[in-house]
Amino acid sequence: MFKLTEEIESKYRFVTLAALRAEQLQAGALPRVESASRKATVIAQQEVAEGAVAEWRPEQENVEGEVAAEEEGEED
Repeated sequence: MFKLTEEIESKYRFVTLAALRAEQLQAGALPRVESASRKATVIAQQEVAEGAVAEWRPEQENVEGEVAAEEEGEED
């Protein structure tokens, strides 16, 4: 089991983020960390544990899937 980083406050968020990243790896994304494993799920967990993956929060996105302008500091 990997140790949770300070940014990830729960095991549920860790698992959810690792699952999303594992899907990306299976679709052909390149790993962001060196790993002895070839399994996408293990690599994804390692990436999340090392902080190589930014935490995704769906509540910060609008309907089209883009980050809201106020979150980025932009004004209309």
